[in-house]
This record gives sequence, structure tokens and C-alpha cells, in this order.
Amino acid sequence: MGESSDSVSIDIEMIPLGGKECVVKTSKGSISVFVCGDQEKPALITYPDVALNYMSCFQGLFFCPDAASLLLHNFCIYHIDAPGHEGQESHFCYRRRGLPFSDSPLRVKLEAPRSPTTSVEVYGSWFLHFLEPYGFCQGWLKRLKEVLCLGVTAGAYILTLFAMKYKERVLGLILVSPVCKAPSWTEWLYNKVLLNLLYFYGMCGVLKECLLQRYFSKELRCGLHGAESDIIQSCRRLLDERQSLNVMRFLQAVNERQDLTESLKKLQCKTLIFVGESSPFHAESVHMSAKMDRKSSVLVEIQACGSLVTEEHPYAMLIPIELFLMGFGYYRQLPFASSSSNGSNPASPLSHSCIAPELLSPESLGIKLKPIKTRATIEI
Repeated sequence: MGESSDSVSIDIEMIPLGGKECVVKTSKGSISVFVCGDQEKPALITYPDVALNYMSCFQGLFFCPDAASLLLHNFCIYHIDAPGHEGQESHFCYRRRGLPFSDSPLRVKLEAPRSPTTSVEVYGSWFLHFLEPYGFCQGWLKRLKEVLCLGVTAGAYILTLFAMKYKERVLGLILVSPVCKAPSWTEWLYNKVLLNLLYFYGMCGVLKECLLQRYFSKELRCGLHGAESDIIQSCRRLLDERQSLNVMRFLQAVNERQDLTESLKKLQCKTLIFVGESSPFHAESVHMSAKMDRKSSVLVEIQACGSLVTEEHPYAMLIPIELFLMGFGYYRQLPFASSSSNGSNPASPLSHSCIAPELLSPESLGIKLKPIKTRATIEI
């Protein structure tokens, strides 16, 4: 492929779990994508939080049998990881003046943006390069013109930014513990401390504890009788594998994010927001929901849960997501479905462009759903 700044190349490798791992190389840098499901189906794109990849952020949700019958039956899942967050010993290579890219210890070479600092807008713009048909020779990428998006905290901010900038691309958003405002002085200073820890000490014990507090509730972190749960132990192992420079770049970009509050009402897509009541971003998620159009968004709060609802309480997300997707014409796969219907493609969401208001009302989402509660604004 030529040296044009718009050139894009893709490396694809089959891996055992029924999906494909892809590295999409663009002029903005490389994007790691894990493609899971029938590529003829509509696309659902995911983006994780800081220092996490798709497995550590979404496996709790997607490994639920009920979620598989709903999400994998209706969509092809495209898990996008932040550069350098892809897997074990992933390395994010930076171009130095007069020197070539260093080789990655992985089977692919992951490139950083050309600039020394990466803004959160650059992370969002990568989605356009991933979706843009120009430059791709693979036919399946040309079909990704309209997508549904699922993101957690920093990933939710990036997906929201993407949906605002490219309104014609995004049909709906599912946001988990999202942020929309610029960092408060407290958060900004706290993140600066984390950045200094990463710079001087790498992924040290104190830093891992701070990240675990960001993700999970105190109840899960402490565990029963002081014993750590499997989720916490698994997350610790993942953080041990992280390259501190990669996490620094992502965290620094998030710490310099802009306030999106004034633009929220311009969002044209339907939005479903989840937040744990113990999340450090609970207040900001409530603020975001309050600033959005009440006819096209709903907030679902999960009791005794931190930010990472997809791992801590994934089953609490299933009924709200199912009701949300019903508005687009997507339904759970029935166990008694005939063999002729198995493998048939779901209806295009374009024929269901308007979600029925009753499916997004707090009453329909909150009825008899514990530990879920929904927040409704009462006008006096």
C-alpha cells in the first residue's frame, strides 16, 4: 500500500475462541480489534476503561448465557482496545526522530500517534479510521457504516465524543459509569499522582490499589472474611502485565478531556447509562443523564456496585439492555427457535430508527428489578 497519509493496512490472525484478532494500521496509529460473531450482522463496538482490555472489561457480561443469546445472536462484536492495552506483554512503540519503530514482542507491531502526547480526541478519531471504507480492501469493514457502542468510563467518554462528532455513524450508546465533564481539581490532582507513580515506579502495588478502587466497590475488594474474589485476583494479574508507558498515555489523555455537557442534548442516538452506586463517577454519570434528552436516554443505577458493572454485576444489565435493544428490533434468541431460523440475520436497525418511549421509561426498566433502581426526574 502507498505512503499516503490516508493509507490503512490490516493484519488478521485467527485465534481459538471463535473470533479474529485484527490490527488496523492507520495514519493515526494502530488499533487492535477482536472480532467475534457473524460479520454479516450489525456491529456492536466496545471500548474499555483505562488499563483494561476487552477481556478484563467485558468478559463478565459477554460470558453470561443470557447475554450471548441476546448480543451474539444479534450482533457481530468488535472489541477495540486502546493502543498498548491489547494483551500480555503488549508494547506501544513510539517513533523517535531519525530512528525506526522498535519491534514489538508480540506478533504485530503497534504504533503510537506521531505526536508525543495523545489527546482523548485522537482516541476517538481512531473510530472513524476503523469505520471509514476508504482504503480498506476487506469487504466486511465496508459494512460498518452504522454501529451500536458499549463503553466503560474512559471508553464511554471516547464513544460519546465519537457519537457527537459522527452522528450518522452511531445508532445507540450503552455507557457504563460514563464521564462527560472536564476533570475536577480533585480528580485532576489524583490522576497526576497516579501518573507520577507510573513514571517513577511503574505498575506498583499502590497504583494497582488505586485502579482497583476505580473499578470495583469496597464490598468486592474486601471480599468475604477478607479473602479476595476471583475477579479482583484476575484484575491484579492483568495490571501486572501492563506496560506503564501505555497506561500513562491513556490516563494523561483522559485527564485532559474537555467538558461535553453543552453538547449532550445534540446527541441524536438513544442512550442507556449504567452506573454503580459505589462508583467514584456516580455523581458525574447522574449529571450526564440529567443533561441529556429525557426522551432518548435513561439512567440505571446498580446498588452495591462500583464502576465496572460489566464485571461486578453483569446480570443486572441484561433486562435493561434487552428492553433497550427491543426498540431497535433486536430480540433474544429463543431456545425453541427452529433450525431454519438459526443463523438468520436480525432485521436492520434502520427499519426501527425510533425507539418506543415506553421501552425507555424508568417505569419499564425499573419494575421489580433488584438490585437495580432507575432515576426519574419529577416535575412539580
